[in-house]
Amino acid sequence: MKRPHLPLQPAPRQQRGIVLIFALITLVILLIGAVAISRSISSSQFTVGNIGFKRDLTHQGERALQIALDAVRAGGALANVATRNTSLASANYSATLLATNAQGIPNALLSDTVFATVGVATNDITVNEASGAERVKIRYVIDRMAAPGTVACTSNTCTMANQTVFGGSSSEWINSQTNSGAANNANPSAVPEQPIYRITLRVTGPRKTLSFFQSTFTTN
Repeated sequence: MKRPHLPLQPAPRQQRGIVLIFALITLVILLIGAVAISRSISSSQFTVGNIGFKRDLTHQGERALQIALDAVRAGGALANVATRNTSLASANYSATLLATNAQGIPNALLSDTVFATVGVATNDITVNEASGAERVKIRYVIDRMAAPGTVACTSNTCTMANQTVFGGSSSEWINSQTNSGAANNANPSAVPEQPIYRITLRVTGPRKTLSFFQSTFTTN
């Protein structure tokens, strides 16, 4: 009895693994992309956090600026011109320009020893957490932009603010020294020259982060 003839089956192809190689390459690319996205998100969050942190320290520093302005207003410790002619440590005030480093920061804010010659630590402003832990500490100094040894300010010994007003329809400027018509005549309607004062703040934040802020002002 003859057996039925079966068709010949083709020999199986040899597996070369090329598909597996491409799959592994694709997987590696996806992993690299995922890591890059993760790092980008972390970097963005870190930057946003730093901006918010810096802004908070700036806002906290405005407390000291307000104290300095209150000191020179009516009823303040430095309200009288005669008082401002001499240094007043109880108000963190120097009647002459304080020595600074190369960045313009007074040395009194860089050294506790130097600060003790200008102000008192009890004037430091402390902002606490709800738990009572210290969060922000502000130290400030106020100095008059005057040469050493100056008592009463003049244009030769102090940096003065010469506020100008517009001279009406004549389209000329009027300053505190002269009027628009005569070079050597005083102008009674102009604002007189006045000394410029400077306040510098050191804000110490969490993790001992330091920020410095500086502003100038006049009493009028």
